[in-house]
Amino acid sequence: MAQFLQIHTVTPQERLIDQAAAVLRAGGIIVYPTDSCYALGALSVNKAAVERIIRIRRLAPKHNMTLICRDLSDIGIYARLDNTAFRFIKSLTPGPYTFLLKATRGVPRRLQHPQKKTIGLRIPDNRIALSLLESLGEPMLSTSLILPGRELPETEPDEIRQLLENQVDLIIDGGAGGHVPTTVLDLTAGSPTVIRAGKGEVSQLITSHKS
Repeated sequence: MAQFLQIHTVTPQERLIDQAAAVLRAGGIIVYPTDSCYALGALSVNKAAVERIIRIRRLAPKHNMTLICRDLSDIGIYARLDNTAFRFIKSLTPGPYTFLLKATRGVPRRLQHPQKKTIGLRIPDNRIALSLLESLGEPMLSTSLILPGRELPETEPDEIRQLLENQVDLIIDGGAGGHVPTTVLDLTAGSPTVIRAGKGEVSQLITSHKS
């Protein structure tokens, strides 16, 4: 049965954050809040945990998840960034955006798109998520908490607990979540391309980026 932690959304309790990080390091999977919606998370090195997430969501085995990062320095480790892309990402982070970028050579193949060799990364504007990443000292592999047969993410921690307490290792209650996923931006071809319109507004920024 999953642990259930109520963590303060503005000043997350360090003891509870470290407890959640320990679950991840031990190979567990968690439900945690972001600035867009609740998500499932695991460490990318824990293949069994990632496979459990795939089973919970009934995803294709090669489904590309997102690496959740604490800052731009993390993104620079996993993706190729020129100055233009760096400035663009900096202007939108932290925030509800996922960026598709060319993966660096050191990124494991299973984290990349099999044909395009891209990787999705983001920096959420959520104190709980950022505190957790700081405690971990590394990114977390993640996907929105959209359960099979449903079109929108789960939003209520108590309902999430009823649905998943026997399938995950820890659930973080960070208050009611949103139901709109991130905006996905492809930065692999120079000018940003919107792959999925989500919570983040980008039209004005894309216009200024092109000018």
